[in-house]
Amino acid sequence: MQKLLTQIKGDRAIWAIATLLAIFSFLPVYSAASNLAYTHGAGNTFSFFVKHFMHLFLGFSIIYGVHKVPYRYFKGLSMIILPIVFVLLLVTLLQGTTINGANASRWIKIPIVNMSFQTSTLAAVVLMVYVARYLSKIKDKVVSFNETIIPLWAPVFIILILILPANFSTTAIIFTMIMMLAFIGGYPVKYLLIIIGTGILALTMFVLVAKAFPGAMPNRVDTWMSRIESFANGEDTEADYQIEKAKIAIASGGIQGVGPGKSRQKNFLPQSSSDFIFAIIIEEYGLLGGLFLLVLYSWLLFRIVIVSQKADTIFGKLLVLGVGLPIVFQALINMAVAVELFPVTGQTLPLISSGGTSIWMTCLAIGIILSVSAKRQEIKSKEETENDNPLDILSEVI
Repeated sequence: MQKLLTQIKGDRAIWAIATLLAIFSFLPVYSAASNLAYTHGAGNTFSFFVKHFMHLFLGFSIIYGVHKVPYRYFKGLSMIILPIVFVLLLVTLLQGTTINGANASRWIKIPIVNMSFQTSTLAAVVLMVYVARYLSKIKDKVVSFNETIIPLWAPVFIILILILPANFSTTAIIFTMIMMLAFIGGYPVKYLLIIIGTGILALTMFVLVAKAFPGAMPNRVDTWMSRIESFANGEDTEADYQIEKAKIAIASGGIQGVGPGKSRQKNFLPQSSSDFIFAIIIEEYGLLGGLFLLVLYSWLLFRIVIVSQKADTIFGKLLVLGVGLPIVFQALINMAVAVELFPVTGQTLPLISSGGTSIWMTCLAIGIILSVSAKRQEIKSKEETENDNPLDILSEVI
């Protein structure tokens, strides 16, 4: 065990936060999954526990492996993997999977192991690394808008267009995070306004075409619009049913909660172990449990900013913010949906919700952050070693 700990590099606080979130996730996931166990798994709740454990085990293996890779390698890897991501997204979209006429092409099957993989989550991490790489190249340089269209914005819009038909919320989050990263990276604001306007125009055109030619291709435009309209007008829809059950669960929790495994709403709330697990946590662990999670994610945000500020290169700074901020942003969105501050999005709670792809890609992002932090520690250690060299001190005296 001691040998393993010596192999762990990077920010220890981020390691601790990720571990605490993972450990905390077991009881709520095991509790919330009981409904799925009896409706789809012949009452075998333990299998869901084992499945979640395996997802987290593989996730932390990803963190360990990735944090050992020097972060400068991610520059080149992003350029290599981006075309692969493009192909995976295209294959996913062309599957044409539909649920009640809406596009549900979000997953592909991994051969041999026969596991589902959500390609858009991988695309999000790779795209943020790619954007960070390009922004670090043009930092403090005078660039024209036309210079950046092909190398920067073309890949961004191609990837987002492939994700959009089946997953608007993920598309919106990625676009927002890229805009934020570009702003932090010093990309001219006047050009960002053009990109935002182009994005809004492209989304409007997509919605109009989808409404005018509903049979042209499967999409989820009607689902998006109904969720937004029901959120604004308070109409009764399936999304409202989920929100109502989530609010009942939150109201039942009070300050201390009803106790681990004693949630009642998990039997009625769809996606109780993934999209709405925050409501189950509040019901079972009360306001204290919810605040505990909020503190952990806030602490994670604080450490991400610290690691970014201490990074030794511009690319390192932007890389940490690019892959780290979406984790906290997604967590806040998930919590906001549960308390009806935001329309239903289908976003999971990072490192808490069940689901392999979400856990693995969150762990990939954390591994990248730790890689940057590990490099900083290496530089600091070398500096301290040089300062402690008695020959250096003697030469200074002489």
